Amino acid sequence: MDLGNFSVSLAVSDLKASETFYGHLGFTAIGGDRDQGWLIMKNDTTAMACFRACSRRTC
Repeated sequence: MDLGNFSVSLAVSDLKASETFYGHLGFTAIGGDRDQGWLIMKNDTTAMACFRACSRRTC
């Protein structure tokens, strides 16, 4: 079964750790702004947006 292109958005608590983790799974950063807390990563036909999660203490 071919699902075609797939994308997902994730709220993450640590953007750098998430980039490292997904990098080990074959994802590469293709866009975003780390200073603003978001990153777009891609692996073959899967794209994901990682957004730094906001809590009462961090926003």
